[in-house]
Amino acid sequence: MQSRNILRWISAAIIALLAAYLRMTGYLPGSGQEAAYEDQAAEESEYDAGSELHNEAEGENDGASGNQAPAENEYSAVPELHTEEEEEQEPGSVLIREGFCRTTYEVFVYSFCDSDGDGTGDLPGLLSKLDYINDGDPAGGDDLGMTGLWLMPVFPSDTYHKYDVTDFTGIDSSYGTLEDMDALVAACHERGMTVILDLPVNHTSTAHPWFREAAEYLRSLPPGREAVKEECPYVWYYQFAREPYDGYVPLPDSEWYYEARFWSEMPDLNLTTGEVRQELKNVIDFWLERGIDGFRLDAVTSYYTDNPEAGIEFTRWITETAKEKNPSAYIVGEAWADQSTYAQYYRSGIDSLFDFAFAGREGIISRTANRKGDLRYYVEAMAEEEDLYASLNPSYVNAPFYSNHDMDRGAEYYTANDSAKVKIAEALNLLMTGNAFIYYGEELGMKGAGRDENRRAPMYWTDDPHAAGMCSGPAGMDEIRMEYGSLEKQADDPDSIFNYIREAVRIRESLPAIARGRTVRIPELEQDCFCGFLRTYPANQGAGDVLILINTGDTAVRRRLPDWVAEYRNLCAALYTGGRNPVFDNGEITVPAGGILFLQKQN
Repeated sequence: MQSRNILRWISAAIIALLAAYLRMTGYLPGSGQEAAYEDQAAEESEYDAGSELHNEAEGENDGASGNQAPAENEYSAVPELHTEEEEEQEPGSVLIREGFCRTTYEVFVYSFCDSDGDGTGDLPGLLSKLDYINDGDPAGGDDLGMTGLWLMPVFPSDTYHKYDVTDFTGIDSSYGTLEDMDALVAACHERGMTVILDLPVNHTSTAHPWFREAAEYLRSLPPGREAVKEECPYVWYYQFAREPYDGYVPLPDSEWYYEARFWSEMPDLNLTTGEVRQELKNVIDFWLERGIDGFRLDAVTSYYTDNPEAGIEFTRWITETAKEKNPSAYIVGEAWADQSTYAQYYRSGIDSLFDFAFAGREGIISRTANRKGDLRYYVEAMAEEEDLYASLNPSYVNAPFYSNHDMDRGAEYYTANDSAKVKIAEALNLLMTGNAFIYYGEELGMKGAGRDENRRAPMYWTDDPHAAGMCSGPAGMDEIRMEYGSLEKQADDPDSIFNYIREAVRIRESLPAIARGRTVRIPELEQDCFCGFLRTYPANQGAGDVLILINTGDTAVRRRLPDWVAEYRNLCAALYTGGRNPVFDNGEITVPAGGILFLQKQN
């Protein structure tokens, strides 16, 4: 086994050195030669004043951006067994970046907590509930223990979801003010939490001043007259044409069309132009100067239609722009595609990409918890993707998640109300490396499926919908029956989903190898409903390595540990959905049904 690890270390080192050499010579993204080439290409692709906005002779728009996209008996205190800021990268390890390997809570402000009684969640309401997310006491408490906060769009917008932005440097009036945002960020930083903002730069709202000025100008032109850039530069902020090309919609009261692949009220930005990039740089600088710690990039695969290389280049530009302002800025991208496609975006140098292969109703986590797929594949997939991502970006930080605002909630993935499966699935997410994300309400087993409004239902603080802080939810939301109880009911129940997930987060934060280490398979311990694997932590010279044993079956499993992991006899943590009696006897360990054990070497 030791020789196998040495070979993996050597392989990873060779890959990193080769990647560095290729970048120096200009053959990989990130090299100076490629950047110079892309700058030249960008300059050549911009339209001269007075030229046609769309190349009608070729019938193409190479610079077009657009959408190509496509859940009885639980945790208790750990029993005894019945018998006895940025670290240096080591070969074969995930880069240990203390500031990025977190557990992050995704919040839809609109539905989280209402401070003024108008039915809409807001930033003061979120601040009033911050102690629920993290109370600032790492030694314990009743909080979730989250160390990061992701806010879905908070910018001024005409819709409830706010992905159609009218001002990238403002706060929607229904949410509060810039001063409210400053207060929230300061309170998070006092608790050791980071705050990232959702940044949807693929498009704006048609109500954005840029688009309104461009539209007004084009409507004013006599029939057949070309637009002139000096007269209205905002026309070049978007993709306008006189032909109804694929993905284009008509501009009312004019002979013009514009690209809008998500929705007619979301015109796509022309991300190639220097003026748009300067505007976006100003936006990034604005928020980083106010203390925001980074950004979640919406729909990175949609930046350029049918041109992933251009999308990767633009993702690299955003990442580099943010890090020029703040080298510690964290950037995570949403690339909703198959793994082989979204993995390539790591070539941009982005810190993280959401790991869609494991998420959703048919993802690896759900299938494993639901026993449609076995634990063997879950472990194998983790180990293989670590190698894949590191080969594309040696300093990557994975971004696992189980569900989010665009997916049915995790508790909906099972035919019967099965709290054990809901808990195990959430634990499988939290056992992955990197920056693990949890969508608000998942820690309660909230329900919500079908239309997007249902997936963004009010946070289930209490059964009383009229209680202080409760939100009304988006208009058009169906009536949703919650099966597992509100926070008010779950908080004092030691067997609740809430307390199970709270303990899973605590374990993740207390054992650094879980988020920062590397997965080592143990084939002798891999079965359909049982597996064991090591999470190694080279930065601690092996002292922090953790042996994780998982039993998703209905009966206890007794296994002898292979000799090379037999030293792992110290039970340091455990999660239970059934029995609570792990036994170590005569070199064999018994893992209870639905149990997850965490073992380290004996001191």
